[in-house]
Amino acid sequence: MYFKQFYVFDQERPVPAVVRNYHKEDFDQLIEVQKECFPPPFPSELWWNKGQLNNHVRLFQEGALCIEVDGEIVGSMTGLLTDFDPLHPEHSWEEVTDQGYIRNHNPKGNTLYVVDISVRPAYRKLGLGKWLMLSMYDVVVHLRLERLLGGGRMPGYHKVSKEMTAEQYLHAIVKGELKDPVITFLLRCGRTPVHVVKNYLEDEESCNYGTLMEWRNPFYSSR
Repeated sequence: MYFKQFYVFDQERPVPAVVRNYHKEDFDQLIEVQKECFPPPFPSELWWNKGQLNNHVRLFQEGALCIEVDGEIVGSMTGLLTDFDPLHPEHSWEEVTDQGYIRNHNPKGNTLYVVDISVRPAYRKLGLGKWLMLSMYDVVVHLRLERLLGGGRMPGYHKVSKEMTAEQYLHAIVKGELKDPVITFLLRCGRTPVHVVKNYLEDEESCNYGTLMEWRNPFYSSR
């Protein structure tokens, strides 16, 4: 089981925080976190339901993490294991995550795939999303996996979609010419772009695009 205690900083004030595995008794709080993190126009049917959350803790407990501040759950991150082939990167979020139910979790997979990461807006200034990401890197190393992979939303893309392609938008972000709330955050967490995927997720702000971004396990060896 995963359990990590540390301090985050609210300006100059240290605040106790914990990253741990989430459990059934946490489900109501986790759903409330989703509602705050993904307001309309994000589709409400994509918020977690208890059937999905139950599968997360039953099928892959190691990949079901939450973060607490002062004893309150304010964010979560969920993953599954899959076999990823870099030569065939095209897929949708629904396909790779089984619509969030992760019944296709492969215990022998080479890749930890990020199903979701979310932090309540009022707590984002504390850097909790990065702490969740770093904690999932711990899981990748512990399980001796090749990589962490996931598709990042591109919520800023709709503002410039008439002037540039999704690939050009990503290139501008990597060059530092533009910033995106999600892609820039993932870059700051050590993730690197792999491929832009069309029709990755039903998401008006991203024009349904997603960017696959990975973190490679520095200790991984295929031998």
